[in-house]
Amino acid sequence: MKAVAFTGNSNSGKTTLIEKLSLLLTTQAKRVAIIKHDPKDKAKLDMQGKDSARFFESGADVAILGNTQTTLRFHKALSIEFLKMQFNTYDYLFVEGLKELALPRICVARNSFDERFLPFIQAVAMDSSIPKESLKPYPLKILDLNNPIEILKWIDTNIKE
Repeated sequence: MKAVAFTGNSNSGKTTLIEKLSLLLTTQAKRVAIIKHDPKDKAKLDMQGKDSARFFESGADVAILGNTQTTLRFHKALSIEFLKMQFNTYDYLFVEGLKELALPRICVARNSFDERFLPFIQAVAMDSSIPKESLKPYPLKILDLNNPIEILKWIDTNIKE
């Protein structure tokens, strides 16, 4: 399984990117699992247009990991380690958030790059709203946020199973 996490500020495009990657992979008959971190337990589950519904509709199996519950609807919070074990037979595992989790990580950035993510990331997926020159001081791979095929190629090349 290739596991990668996505980090970025709110409304940077993390959900849209993960959804696009999942759609690409599931049309290739790949098994995709997505874990979304909901640290404040405020996710609206399976409502049209919300993250959990979009992820599920992309063909992925989805877990929403909160502080007091995990949806796959358990009456307690589950550990990320438990969820990773549940998904270990999948081809890809995408994690949104959980920056303390030791996984290769792509920062999704739009309009600005938040340097707080530097200790956790290996690549940045950004659009033209951020000048590439502004990231030259950092040893990061720059990926085109609007090119999910390029991002998937980077994942396939750089993420060990």
